[in-house]
Amino acid sequence: MKKLPGNMRVESREDLQLEQTTKEIIRRIKSGDNKAFSELVKLYRNQVASLAYKMVNDYDEAADITQNVFMKTSRNIWRYDESKKFYTWLYRITVNASIDYMRKHHRYHHESIENVIETADEKNATPDITYQRGQLRQYINEAANSLSDKQRSAFLLRDVDGCHIDDVASIMNMPEATVRWYLHRARVKIRKELLKKCPQILVTLGFK
Repeated sequence: MKKLPGNMRVESREDLQLEQTTKEIIRRIKSGDNKAFSELVKLYRNQVASLAYKMVNDYDEAADITQNVFMKTSRNIWRYDESKKFYTWLYRITVNASIDYMRKHHRYHHESIENVIETADEKNATPDITYQRGQLRQYINEAANSLSDKQRSAFLLRDVDGCHIDDVASIMNMPEATVRWYLHRARVKIRKELLKKCPQILVTLGFK
């Protein structure tokens, strides 16, 4: 998805083609094509697994969640409204499945926020900078442990995966204003912890 200044955006050709392909597969599933669901899984398995991993920070657990997500998708595909974006519907299932898993197993891990850290100036990737990035990842992980489930989800979807705010609202099934509030609180908490624990590292890496 291409981003434009402000809140403007435009769907890329790849996004539109993927959505069209997905809708065709779903129509085949609903018409009784037994092979079509396997194609849907193949199309989205990596994205689901990636999001699940970012939520729980464990490959084996992410694999279990991914399997659970597609089981739920299979049972509920008939409820999917084809006038809506499929990936937001699937992301919602994935986020909820990840949160349920963490609650069940009393696990509260979070994405290492590597994409956020990569906003640091790449040309300064000296051994010292690389070491400080590693420290920053650790501090962000620790700070993220204090986030609520909804704050974590908003932060992950918007700041890590780069979803547009209206898509995050659709995935989390809440108004945009509520998503913005959870996102704001998440950013405030993480920033506060980072400023307390590693202010010099933030300055060195170019974070203000």
